[in-house]
Amino acid sequence: MAPSYKEVVEGARKVYAEGRTRPIAFRRQQLQQYKKMLINHKDEFLKALVSDLNKPQLEAVIFEVDFALKDVDFLLENLDRLAKTEEVKSVLPGDKSLLVREPYGVVLVMGAWNYPLQLSLIPAAGAIAAGNTVIIKPSEVSPATANAIAKYLPQYLDKDCYRVVLGGIPETTELLKERFDYVFYTGSTTVGRIVREAANKYLTPTTLELGGKCPCYVDATADLEMAVRRILWGKMFNLGQTCIAPDYILCPKAVQDAFINKAKEVLKEWYGEDIKKSPYLCRIVAERHVDRLVNYLKDGKVVIGGRYDKASKWVEPTVLVDVKENSGVMRDEVFGPILPIFNVNTPDEAITFINKGEKPLAMYVFSNNKADVDKFLERVSCGGVTVNDTLHHAANPNLPFGGVGYSGMGAYHGDQTFYTFTHIKPVLLREYDQTQEMMLSARYPPYTADKIRILTS
Repeated sequence: MAPSYKEVVEGARKVYAEGRTRPIAFRRQQLQQYKKMLINHKDEFLKALVSDLNKPQLEAVIFEVDFALKDVDFLLENLDRLAKTEEVKSVLPGDKSLLVREPYGVVLVMGAWNYPLQLSLIPAAGAIAAGNTVIIKPSEVSPATANAIAKYLPQYLDKDCYRVVLGGIPETTELLKERFDYVFYTGSTTVGRIVREAANKYLTPTTLELGGKCPCYVDATADLEMAVRRILWGKMFNLGQTCIAPDYILCPKAVQDAFINKAKEVLKEWYGEDIKKSPYLCRIVAERHVDRLVNYLKDGKVVIGGRYDKASKWVEPTVLVDVKENSGVMRDEVFGPILPIFNVNTPDEAITFINKGEKPLAMYVFSNNKADVDKFLERVSCGGVTVNDTLHHAANPNLPFGGVGYSGMGAYHGDQTFYTFTHIKPVLLREYDQTQEMMLSARYPPYTADKIRILTS
């Protein structure tokens, strides 16, 4: 009989209390085992990603397996530096002031279905590197990948310290009733609220990697030959099921017309005459999401694409124009291959439009006008920005990745992946020194005028 969630969490807490996960040598050994798992079972993970999302091999390798491998290589290379206690300047002579990197304890990592391998494993690797015990809950919406993680991870990592639990909404609801020391969730804002509410019962710190509508502004100075390719690549990668995919375009009418003409050429070049047969396009994860996306087609004029097949979970790359500001496609996060275009005449108008909504997880600005680019950087609050391309700010380990407001809280990648799961504990060491004691004696009662003068001078 499988252990209850209460038993799983209590077991992880017991192991953490014993200190098994704290030594740097143990953390390094577990990360090396984690890396070995990814290498030895790369083909199995790729097959699972095909089963769940029909991911093209290049996309699955670059943004799933290799992405996770590069992350663990970074952690292994920098582990000693990241975990090292740092001495900082003291106020009084003779004191020693330290910043101690301390694990939180028992960490829950809840992965997402759109990148089901790396969104479960990369945060988990950071929690391992920081010295925590970890419970991983992959998304049940991508069952093949979830089952692969549950099958292979225990073969390589310490089974007492790192556990994988599977299940759907009822199981997740029960899991969230347990007390954790840190919760890391990737997914929708709706579920993010539920996770945060559950964590609040114990005042548990959380990272919420959510989403939102990521705007993409294009002006007349942009190099459309490159801009169209870069925007369509960012949109059609994983068939638009990416939290930082460009959600909609803001541009003048003249730019819109040129964009559409070029987009038709590029899509034909990439995917051929019969786009449905292209091996380079992913599939929508579930039929209910096909229904959701198809419902957006009525919100504008279809100028590219518009076809779909619910049985094969396929939606054609689609561009909409003449969309209304209050329509569903402009209100909801699209999370699919439908790209609406909304016309604006100036950067200021675009900024005003963006700022009327919730703060996005990402923003893209295509322009050769530095002054206009600077306007967006200064006046729009968002999780991250790439100028003249899409997605790439999330691929740089030196740039933390995360949202703000409704698009999330907290960040990871690079150093931040380690620090997210680390409490920085301030420590002051003081000796029984008579000279220092004389300096400090004014703090003791009675509080005379002379003592107040000494302490405030």
